[in-house]
Amino acid sequence: MREIQLQIKLPGVPEAKQGRAVPPHWEWTEAAVWTERMLATLEGGIKGGKWYSLDDKVWKLENLQRAVEKVAAGKSPKKADGRKCRSYAEQSAQRLPPLQRRLQAGSYEPKPAQRVWIPKLGSKELRPLGVPPVENRVVEMALRNVLEPIFEHTFAADSYGFRPGRGAKDALRRVDALLKTGRGWVVDADLKGYFDSIPQDKLMAAVGAQVADGAVLELIQRFLKQGVLESGKGWSPTDKGTPQGGVLSPLLANIYLNPLDHVMARKGWEMIRYADDFIILCKSQEQAQQALQEVRQWVEPAGLILHPTKTRIVDASQAGGFDFLGYHFERGMKWPREKSLAKFKEAIRQKTKRTRPGSMTQIIEESNRTLRGWINYFKHSIANIFPDLDGWVRGRLRTILRKRHKGKGRARGQDHQKWPNAYFAELGLISLALTRAKAANARQETH
Repeated sequence: MREIQLQIKLPGVPEAKQGRAVPPHWEWTEAAVWTERMLATLEGGIKGGKWYSLDDKVWKLENLQRAVEKVAAGKSPKKADGRKCRSYAEQSAQRLPPLQRRLQAGSYEPKPAQRVWIPKLGSKELRPLGVPPVENRVVEMALRNVLEPIFEHTFAADSYGFRPGRGAKDALRRVDALLKTGRGWVVDADLKGYFDSIPQDKLMAAVGAQVADGAVLELIQRFLKQGVLESGKGWSPTDKGTPQGGVLSPLLANIYLNPLDHVMARKGWEMIRYADDFIILCKSQEQAQQALQEVRQWVEPAGLILHPTKTRIVDASQAGGFDFLGYHFERGMKWPREKSLAKFKEAIRQKTKRTRPGSMTQIIEESNRTLRGWINYFKHSIANIFPDLDGWVRGRLRTILRKRHKGKGRARGQDHQKWPNAYFAELGLISLALTRAKAANARQETH
């Protein structure tokens, strides 16, 4: 499929206004929806504390156009799902006007998500994955364009997941800073099946505390009730939780846990949350026990469950430590947790099978995409893990070359002399150890 231009121009739709005079922290908002006047109202506080007239902003053609562009841009064209999204974008001039009419009339009904089961990493267990239809995503994105600023304005400072201008690295920096202040007793909390177990009535009440537009609330309700289709089982209702794989789910999940963030902050607890993953850093075991009790008192009436075996209190200054956002923290150090290493190795294995075709330059270019992204996230780990990983990657590549030279089994012995480390470096293979060392030197120079 040819590469599409994501700046789609629909007949009769004016270009979105550019160059809004808005504060920097609102630049991410959708210009097709959020005018300077609306943002000023948001900052100053809307009369009555609720937003009423939002429906027309959801089905506004400019907003639907931007929603299509975002959905298509966020998916890889190399995958079937991404190709479907881009195909929809290419046909948007024909598809969006009738979609707008259904939304405007209140007759739009989301289609069920397709449920597939994929293996958990390092386990024989399967976990459900929802693949929503493209049009669902477009409408959910249009809804998110309208709703997100309203709730973003209320979110707590130490909530980092799925928020504009924030991310996992910000949360990790905050954890590092708190550990350095002596908060080494950590409540490592786990909400059991959070996204699938949120009580929908309580979630709608949380949304309704800020939004009073009945048509918008009805549309959200329809997405919550869309159900799932599973091969061989047909349609199943979704009476709990948020839409599997839905664009709107992360925002709804943050809305539901936002009161917990504020309760903990008011009581002086240092809780760092990324979506449903959160930890509380305390100065003593007694404080950690009190903080965990505070969480329990909020979670149970909210209809949620703390995982009985995965929720625990740990002393990060001792062996064992805790995992958070892909890292393992222990005794003042951090490194990739076991699942992060396993996921990394599996990604490299898929690109370095001994029988795979292609030149070594091509194989290295493909591997480098994984290596580059992985080290960019984990470069703050202790240094001694990376030389071994570099050696493991080169070993995979030598095994390919050994196979091509009629050798059997894994690379060994003279293969290291035949294809030394310098050989792979000349072909452009990224060194994790060298990249980490350069990053550490750069940090020292800036300090």
